[in-house]
Amino acid sequence: MSEFTHGHGNQEGVSRAEFQGVLSDILLGMAAGLKKDPIVILRIDGEDLRDFVSSPRYEPAVAAIFSQVGSEDAPLRQCLLAAVQQLGVDHGMPPAADPWVVENVVEPALQQLSADELEQPASRDVFFEQLKKLLGSVAEQLQERHVIVAHTENTFDGSGVRRLLGNKFELDKLLDSVWRDVPAEHKKKAPKDKEHLRVALDKMADAASLPPHGAVAQVDAVVDEALKVADAGDGKAVQEGEFKKLLTEVLGAVMLRLSGEPIFISTSTVVHEPLSSSSALLPSLAVASPPSE
Repeated sequence: MSEFTHGHGNQEGVSRAEFQGVLSDILLGMAAGLKKDPIVILRIDGEDLRDFVSSPRYEPAVAAIFSQVGSEDAPLRQCLLAAVQQLGVDHGMPPAADPWVVENVVEPALQQLSADELEQPASRDVFFEQLKKLLGSVAEQLQERHVIVAHTENTFDGSGVRRLLGNKFELDKLLDSVWRDVPAEHKKKAPKDKEHLRVALDKMADAASLPPHGAVAQVDAVVDEALKVADAGDGKAVQEGEFKKLLTEVLGAVMLRLSGEPIFISTSTVVHEPLSSSSALLPSLAVASPPSE
């Protein structure tokens, strides 16, 4: 509403031109975000899950999962539920934490297993055997009731920061813009504290291919560590030149950390009722590259 009323909350109405201008800005921003981080719409129908269970990568993957969720005291049901939540769309499994998936796919599949055995402690051999049966039943449920999933993934490896730091013209232009946004009372000397610097970095995030603050906790931790390395928490005041230099140093520290330890983020969300078509991917949408690419 502040965008529509130009900060004047008592404005009685919004003209057609104002509405069109602000809405266009919002939609263009969404379009730019989708171009940068496309969302792939997948139709999960059980076929990929069957392929995974019969593939050579099944046993190593399940062994790794059992090492995380297996316990001599935990009942088999608990271990199986934890295991399916470890599987993702690359295994042919929709988000198993989603209430609709639990109610309509996972629980009906669990009912195909022995109720008594589900309450018994899960040994490694029993876990392997029963998980394979469960996933087979899940694949049957998915064949009958396909699940539509929105999937997106991104890797933050510091390459975007490196590009920005390597383009002096773009970097200087962006730093000038950030400095202009510093409140008037701090124009001569901007405070050297984390909050002011974090706000400034957030305004540079898109150009550096970084997520906004609060969106990815792992990246936030890297930025916080870079602020510490740059000694940006002493609260001292700095002038324009030092403020820009400090921001550049923080970006450099973020780049080095991410280039050494890239952060991979993947999210999947159920977005639609099951559809009848057996196509694995809606034909009108582009296919995303697998993580290895």
